[in-house]
Amino acid sequence: MTAPRPAVARLRRMRWWLTLLYAAVSVISLVTLVVIAASIDARSGSRELDSEMKGRAEALSRAIWMDQGVLHLEPLSEDELATASDVTVVLQRIGAGDVQTRWLQPKREGGLPQVSRLDDLWSATVREQEPVLTTIRGPDGHELRWATAPVWDADEIGAVVLVAADLAPQERSHDELVLWLVVGGTVLMLVSVGAGHLLSGRAVRPAMRTLDQQEQFLAEAAHELRTPLATLRLALEGATTSRDAVRMVDHLDRLVTGLLSRARIDSGARPLELTPLRLDLLVEQVVEELPARGASVSLRTEPTVVLGDPDLLAQAVRNLVENAVRHGTAGDAPSTVEVSVAEGRVAVRDHGPGIDARDREAVFGDRVTGGRGGIGVGLPIVRWVAELHGGRARVASAPGPGTLVELVLPRVIVR
Repeated sequence: MTAPRPAVARLRRMRWWLTLLYAAVSVISLVTLVVIAASIDARSGSRELDSEMKGRAEALSRAIWMDQGVLHLEPLSEDELATASDVTVVLQRIGAGDVQTRWLQPKREGGLPQVSRLDDLWSATVREQEPVLTTIRGPDGHELRWATAPVWDADEIGAVVLVAADLAPQERSHDELVLWLVVGGTVLMLVSVGAGHLLSGRAVRPAMRTLDQQEQFLAEAAHELRTPLATLRLALEGATTSRDAVRMVDHLDRLVTGLLSRARIDSGARPLELTPLRLDLLVEQVVEELPARGASVSLRTEPTVVLGDPDLLAQAVRNLVENAVRHGTAGDAPSTVEVSVAEGRVAVRDHGPGIDARDREAVFGDRVTGGRGGIGVGLPIVRWVAELHGGRARVASAPGPGTLVELVLPRVIVR
């Protein structure tokens, strides 16, 4: 497995850092929202319960009355509020004695606190001369919220009404809300992290695509220039004529021009300019300029017009023919290549070992292989040019041995 390039590895690390940063911000935000929501619910529930209990106590204190020290509790037997709370108590102190329970309605057993706590509630109500709210844990271990209200006898407090509500239902409701907030927050956090990972990948993907294009361009440049440079060196060291050397230099110039054109188009520095052109004439010129190399190249054309970039199309056709000349021979026999042009289609046929059906798409990939029988980068460039012009490049079935590669472009109907 090929190790990732340093630049790509840095981009991947940056993507993960972006994901972690997005996840951290999401977690902090969601935790803050959960804490705030839980706090608001707790305070709201407490205020609502206190208001309800205080209202019940005051209503019951107004329902009963005192007349010269005599406490009248008859209305409680008919008042629904007297049985609405978990515990309802009426306290009275006669003289300096202990606080006495004059009326008790427990909806739950074990809810009445100790006598000393009842005395404390009496004292607090007399001291404040208004309703008092407090929480007391009962003998059974449950916490009850108590509210008191004074019953006046002339100018002094003669009795105190107490009502209590169990805090367990409210706490259960609050705990359920917190649980749902935590579960919902966790789900939202996971969705947020996934979305952050996708967004960071989308943000980094153009940079990775650019790096891949640069790597592919450098590989194509090195591959395309290596062979003509080696041939030129042999020509200059040997007895090759200056005409051959000039032809090789021209070939190198075309290669460099084509590679630079691709780099500029991929980077957006150069717009693609399509003009109507005679595809048959362009192919004839390309075949005529190719070095013989001992190969036999036959050409059959029909007039056909396409919209295209002449330099890019020339490079694609050149790659098709050179690929067939280089790899389209069996043994040491000279290559025989047949080129035909008709109806926007350039077909190049060789009589070499051919390409297996399972490898017909792989030859248009971006990987470079060298040596005899290798694929090289010629065909990937052909497909790139074809797709850039709205066409396609493919390896078609051919009768007998050999390979048939087609470059198909949209035609222009000339009237």
